[in-house]
Amino acid sequence: MYKSTLALAVAAGVLVSQAHADGFLDDSKATLKLRNFYINTDNRDSDTNTAANKRNGVQSLNSEWGQAFQAEFISGYTKGTVGFGLDAIGVYALRLDSGRGSNGQNATSSLDGGTVFPSQRNGDAVDDFATMGLTAKAKVSKTELKLGTLQPKLPVIMSNDGRLVPQWWTGGQVTSNDIKDVTLIAGKITEAKGRNSSNTEDLSISGANGGGNSNLATGRRSNDFRYAGADYKVTKDLLLQYYFGNLEDFYNQSFVGLVHNWSIGPGVLKSDLRYFHSSSDGKDGNNTLYYSTGAYQNSPSGRGEVDNNLASGLFLYTVAGHTFGGGYQVSNGSSDFPWLNQGDGSSNYTITDMQIQKFGRAGEKTWQARYSYDFAKLGVPGATFGIVYLRGDNIDLYSNAARPVQTADGANEWERDITIAYVVPEGPLKNFGVMWKNASWRNNFSSAANQREQDENRVILSYQFPLK
Repeated sequence: MYKSTLALAVAAGVLVSQAHADGFLDDSKATLKLRNFYINTDNRDSDTNTAANKRNGVQSLNSEWGQAFQAEFISGYTKGTVGFGLDAIGVYALRLDSGRGSNGQNATSSLDGGTVFPSQRNGDAVDDFATMGLTAKAKVSKTELKLGTLQPKLPVIMSNDGRLVPQWWTGGQVTSNDIKDVTLIAGKITEAKGRNSSNTEDLSISGANGGGNSNLATGRRSNDFRYAGADYKVTKDLLLQYYFGNLEDFYNQSFVGLVHNWSIGPGVLKSDLRYFHSSSDGKDGNNTLYYSTGAYQNSPSGRGEVDNNLASGLFLYTVAGHTFGGGYQVSNGSSDFPWLNQGDGSSNYTITDMQIQKFGRAGEKTWQARYSYDFAKLGVPGATFGIVYLRGDNIDLYSNAARPVQTADGANEWERDITIAYVVPEGPLKNFGVMWKNASWRNNFSSAANQREQDENRVILSYQFPLK
């Protein structure tokens, strides 16, 4: 980490010394983003008055509230056959209300810190925290290389921005658009910065990261995730995708996707088809410390090697501001669907990645229905409403204990998410936004699964304005 930071600092010095070069500053932009974030999670089905729960600090109600200031600088490129540039991001987060007993941190928590803020040794949330990232970049024709801080949103690696500050990664990525209608991407990630942290950490998956029900004293990690893929725009309405990702000693993952837009009557039907094939790699195939969560009846630890096939389809019809949608997803194999998951909050590229749950457990079959409306059609631009309901069935779970204990046999879960948002479209408060997100999750797992039902509310105030 020290060597990579030093290299970026040297690169920054060279670029600053040449900042007068046409393009570097002339084509740059700087933005200040403000986010006020409040989250309240009600864990409804646990008796917090038992001696064990009191001893472990198990909470029924978790809440945190904070204010973040995020400054971003994106440079242009110096002139010449090879153009050079430098991007920077700096974040400062201030705690407004949170503390031990309400910040989501306890002895059984899967988070390395609270829900929003890092935690001190006594469990209290820190008063504030800050972090920054630098990205050196070079461009030849329509091919761009970036080294340093990255925030990719690709089928095999997704950055999460669902809390007060964003998650990001450390590594390198090449993106090429030199071939007409084709985008080629390849990269390597070595570390992740969590959304509730100012530090970087190595990479892992559920079951091996030491969080949740895992009986591991410490998690097992890797500092080598490699990925590559291509987007091919066959026509203006048809996109084909293929991506591959490998987390060393954990899993290989292939993705094939299709997105199509079809004008039908007064509206447009969007079809989004996705397929993932995931298998074990390296130590995940023979070392229990690297195993994944899933339905492993014959495994002494209740965990096993990655083995998952996930297929889904989502169909959305948009007309006159209304969007009606439905989808179905099947997760086959012994393991849960794997993705980069360090245990401190993460995202994946599935149609079921919701506010609370992911719906990618071993054997799970999930259907969903959704509806959204854009109030611009009623003369209120910037106002939107959305609701999603999902139900997953056929779930088998085994605990990560000294011996496998079945905690769900053909079980089910459901989640309902509501989002109401408004962004001021013009005037002195242009870009000021307010959003309310409400979610409920229920399941019929046994108490040994330690999967507590939840109701959650988030209120987000945001504002951004250009500094340059």
